This record gives sequence, structure tokens and C-alpha cells, in this order.
Amino acid sequence: MEEKKEEKKVVIYNCFGGFSNTGFTAALATIEALKEVGLDKACIACSVGLPANVKDVFENTDKARKIITVDGCPFECARKVVESAGYKVADSIQLARDIQMKKKSLFKGYGEITDVMQHIDKEDVRKAKELIVKTILEE
Repeated sequence: MEEKKEEKKVVIYNCFGGFSNTGFTAALATIEALKEVGLDKACIACSVGLPANVKDVFENTDKARKIITVDGCPFECARKVVESAGYKVADSIQLARDIQMKKKSLFKGYGEITDVMQHIDKEDVRKAKELIVKTILEE
């Protein structure tokens, strides 16, 4: 009986930064992209697993077809974490640069508005998701 060879996945490291709309958008767009392409093609990796030296995170990243980072802002924390762990990032998406998102702080200045989704532009999520899907599917 022949075993099915497991296809290598695209591994995505991304910003889930709750301090800003760009971080939330990066997170939501990545999840939406995975819903579209399927977990057989790509997965979200544990960004804190690299600096924490989690063996499974390294092993799964080593098996990746390619590594993509999705960052909301110019800080590019996801890309920096991956590169500091010794990996080469095949594609770096940065929403402020690539879809011209304007970063807004969710940490201060919003008073009584507590629903985070009131600060997330659905069009930004759509544009970011399309860019992520395209990047996942590129060879």
C-alpha cells in the first residue's frame, strides 16, 4: 500500500498586534486567507515559539515550502522574529506599505468605543486577504 506524500505547506508568521488596527487587520486577513486556500496549503505558525525555542515550531518551519510574514506596520515584528531565528523569509507583506493602510492606535484615545471591529476597515481586510492568498499560491 502506497503512502500519500504530504505536500509541503506555506508557513505564515504574522503580527497579531492588538495595539493597532493594522495588527488586527493582519490577523483577520491571514485567517480569512487560510479559510480560502485551506489548511492543506498553508498554516499560521506560532510567532512566539521561535524566540521561546519550541522544538515543534522549528521542526514544522523547517518543513515549510516557503515562509511568509504578514506585518501590519513598518515595525515588521513578525519578519524580524523569523529572521532572528535564522530563517529566510520568502515573502514579506507589510500592510502599511503594501495596501497603504493608515496605522491607528487602539491602545489609547478611544474612550467609550470598546468594540474593536469599529476600528477595522473591512475593505482593508479584503485587500490584505487577497494579497496574502496571492502570495500563498505563488510558486
